[in-house]
Formats: sequence, structure tokens, C-alpha cells
Amino acid sequence: MAIYDELGIPRVINGNATLTSLGGSVLAPGVAEAMAEAGTAFVDLVDLQRAVGAEIARLTHNEACYVSCGAAAGLTLVTAACIAGTDPEKRERLPFTEGLKNEVVVHGHTRVGYDFAIRMAGVRLVEIGSRAGTSPGELEAVLSPHTAAMFYFPRGAEERGELPLEIAVEICHARGVPVIVDAAAQLPPKSNLWTFTQRGADAAIFSGGKGLRGPQSTGLVLGKQALIQACAFHGPPYPYIGRGMKVGKEELCGILAAVRWYLAQDEDAQSAFCERVVAEVAHAFEGRSDIRVRGIWPSEAGQPVPRAELDLDEAALGRTRDEILAALRSGTPAVDLARGAGATILVNPQTLAPEEVTMIVQRLCEELAPRSRHFGS
Repeated sequence: MAIYDELGIPRVINGNATLTSLGGSVLAPGVAEAMAEAGTAFVDLVDLQRAVGAEIARLTHNEACYVSCGAAAGLTLVTAACIAGTDPEKRERLPFTEGLKNEVVVHGHTRVGYDFAIRMAGVRLVEIGSRAGTSPGELEAVLSPHTAAMFYFPRGAEERGELPLEIAVEICHARGVPVIVDAAAQLPPKSNLWTFTQRGADAAIFSGGKGLRGPQSTGLVLGKQALIQACAFHGPPYPYIGRGMKVGKEELCGILAAVRWYLAQDEDAQSAFCERVVAEVAHAFEGRSDIRVRGIWPSEAGQPVPRAELDLDEAALGRTRDEILAALRSGTPAVDLARGAGATILVNPQTLAPEEVTMIVQRLCEELAPRSRHFGS
């Protein structure tokens, strides 16, 4: 860690989430070693991408896998694949899509800012549905010869009025339209690595640097062989829309190590750890009338991960929630926690090492010690 000291960058205890702004996750055991080994030799990058993809596909019960430069790059490449396939002339035209399939269907109420990665391939989004529900007829009405794909943005088991994936697949496939799932943060559970595709999706995209704890600049596009081959056709080292989305030999070997590590983890043990963290936070503030702690489900991305929610009486504490969060972040050690609704703070166990739990509780106790706020002229 000397490099951070040299650069004057404080380490942060991340009790917030697997956020890109905080580096995603810390590398899983064995990942850094695999990356270092990969950096000691020259190899054919296309062959390595193909071999790593084949092994990850085998491990995750999928037809094929393409390792992208993060999940967002996976969104762009799979969109390009849905527009142009493996047609060289169409590939050269992107992102200019006049006369090509250039519409993507989404549930409008589930959109996320990251769908810019889809639009940058040259498509426009066609919205259907609402939180009140979506009918099959709404999807059928917008499908046309211009439709390149339909994209889903799931949040765990949370129902938000979307068409069930299987119904959307049935309708879209009858018109030759692929269905793609943006599951970037949908780990755990590990079964999601194959559940979406087994339910009929043509591809599902995951971040390599969040729950998988691989290199942050990796993502997985898992799905049908022809679509994965088309992703590679648009990606590096070729000088087209995906050229700037390069994945190095080090990241390719690192994400393979991460997938192997992740699939070997005991999910029940991890769930039990998360529940213990919530209980420890709650225990630290027992008897406090100015702080109420409870466990809430799911995580910010809809994952089956409990979080501790601290509901603060700001007047009694003499400080606002945001003042407390800022103090936590600027203190030693620096602690990053999430804002909840109202005057609440959320502690997410997913990104914590066991030794960091005590540090977080200590810092919370320091900053949440009762103090009076005096007002006057």
C-alpha cells in the first residue's frame, strides 16, 4: 500500500457498496498473482480472449463468454453486435445507423443512467410500460424491422411492473429480436451468472470488478455463441467502435481467476457474515433513543444482502446526517457509508473485511456521540 502513501491518497473503508468511484471491490485472493504472471510474456490476445471466454462459459454454464472492458463496454459491444452482427460494411458505419436496425426497447421506468453505453452505439431507446404494469401488447406494438434488441435492467427479485423475462423473450424471439439483460451488479447470488440466459435471454452482462472481485476494468458478456462472436468482431484489437474498450492480457487472466474464486465461495457463510455485521452495528447503539437501527433488505442494487439502517434524530444528536457522513469520510480511518431515505445512514456488509467491521463501529460511535447544538445571535 506504499503507493497510496506516496501519492497522498487515504485508504477508505467501504461500507457503502461496490461503487466504481471507490474502485469497485478489492481483488479476490489469487487475482493479483494471475495478473502479474500474465504480464510476463507476449501472447496472441485474440486467442487468449477466446480461451478465457470458453473457460468462463464452461464454468458458468453458458454457451459463450466475451470479456469486456467493464460492464458498460459490454453494453456497447453487444448493442453493436445486435445492430450489425458480423457484417464488415455495417461494422464500419457504426455509430451512424441510418438504414440499419437502430431502436432498442426498454421498460422506461427501469432505465438507468448507464444506458448511455447502449445509445453510444447509435440507437435510440423506445420505452414501454410503467410501475403500474406492462402488457404484452405494449411490447408487440413497438417491435418493428428497426428493432435491434430489447434490454432489461433487473433489480434482484424486486417487481417494478416489467413484463416477466420469459414472456418478453417469447414475444421478441418470435420477431427475431434478441433480449439482453444488464445484470452488472446482480451478484450475489452466483446462480445469476446462468439464470438469466437459462430463462431465455440471449446475453447477460456482469461487472467483473464488483461482486466477482476481479479487475475493475473487466466485464462479462455471457450468452449465445453467435452473439458473443459478434461482440468480439466489434471489439479490440480491431479499429472500430470497440477499439477503445481494450482488455489486456493481465485483466483477462485476472477475471478468470476471480470467476474461479467466486464460484468456490460459500454463499450461506457470506450471508451469515452480513447478518452478523448488521447485528453488531445494532448492538452498538442499543438503548439509544436518538438512533434506531434495523436490518433492511435488499441492497441498493436489489441483491439479497442485508444492510444496517441507522435512523438518526438529528436534533438530539446536534448534527445532520450529511455532516456525520462527511466527518466519517474525512476522519482516520476514512469511512464511506451510504445515504438512505430521510435522516438515515446505511452500512453495507458486502464490501467489508471482518477486521473492518470493528473499525466502522468505532468510527460510528465516535461521530454519533451525543452533543448539543447551540443556536443564538
